[in-house]
Amino acid sequence: MSVSADVRRSLLLDARPVDAESVRDIVHATGHVVDDLGLRRLTAALSADLQGFGPLEPLLADPSVTDVTVNGAAEVWTDRGNGMELTPIRFTDDPAVRRLAQRLASSAGRRFDDAAPFVDAPLPHGVRLHAMLPPLVDRISLVLRIPRHRAWTLADLVAARMVAPGLEPVLRQLVERRRTFLVTGGTGSGKTTLLNALLGIVGAHERLVIVEDTRELAPQHPHVVLLQTRPPNIEGAGAVTLQNLVRQTLRMRPDRIVVGEVRGAEVIDLLTAFNTGHDGGCGTVHANSAHDLVPRLQALAALGGLSREALHRLVAASIDAVVHLERADDGLRYVSTIASVVAEAESVRVGAGLTATPDGVVNDHDVASALRSTGLGRR
Repeated sequence: MSVSADVRRSLLLDARPVDAESVRDIVHATGHVVDDLGLRRLTAALSADLQGFGPLEPLLADPSVTDVTVNGAAEVWTDRGNGMELTPIRFTDDPAVRRLAQRLASSAGRRFDDAAPFVDAPLPHGVRLHAMLPPLVDRISLVLRIPRHRAWTLADLVAARMVAPGLEPVLRQLVERRRTFLVTGGTGSGKTTLLNALLGIVGAHERLVIVEDTRELAPQHPHVVLLQTRPPNIEGAGAVTLQNLVRQTLRMRPDRIVVGEVRGAEVIDLLTAFNTGHDGGCGTVHANSAHDLVPRLQALAALGGLSREALHRLVAASIDAVVHLERADDGLRYVSTIASVVAEAESVRVGAGLTATPDGVVNDHDVASALRSTGLGRR
């Protein structure tokens, strides 16, 4: 048996801490000879394997990485903002991937085995885990979404080409005029990054109450209260949902209510909150385009038993605008649309608004007319 396997086995059997002293003692007791550099490397490798993210540890330490996907032992992919890239990292075999996924799931109080073949859970430090076992998937699958808490400002996003210069003043007006808006886009399109930057320009005298499944929003603002859901324990009890927390925000004296990601029936409580004097709120929603927002909200509201007619009335009374992000072919994430929500008789729709191309060309450069064209210049 190798020195690494011997030390690993002893650490697990004796429940010893994974530190330099324990590793040195076990190496000496098992008769292996390892120099100081080898001991440091062995300790780091075992710490990653038994406490961290195993072979994925270097990727989690890279500040540019936002997503890591594992498709069986031989494929580890990562996203650094330019699309998915295959890495040279490999696991020894599929059982090694399964052991890592099981340990991570256990750290979140979740089960992952043949009886519970998939898991979706927030891990410590905000990383989100999804894992699935065959035969539900062709190879064991492990996905890690990694929030990066760099405090991007709106100016930073303009410099990074995420926000076209012609859209920047419109986004500022959206926040400063206390419009209620939703940020839409696909997975990994930059919704949270943009929302963080916009919340950073909210007046310092305002109190932000933020609700999330996994803590990702960290705006540069002096008065922020962060609420996070809690998954059920192994017995299936004790869950606290987004819907529970959105209701709690109404008793917490918020100036603005923010929901990191609206994904279920909590949309009803959120729209109701926006319609009870809490203007200037915002959140994110998965949608393929700005014009898909209303059908998406309709589908989510149906999960809570709200009719189409009631949903449209709530949206008309509570949502002013939608900001949509897309990813270009080269991986660039950018704001492609800012549009108002328009009420028409018994329904609502998203208006034409402003559009931008990946190279920053906006269909209207005049701020005053831009505000009028999006409907944001009213009030």
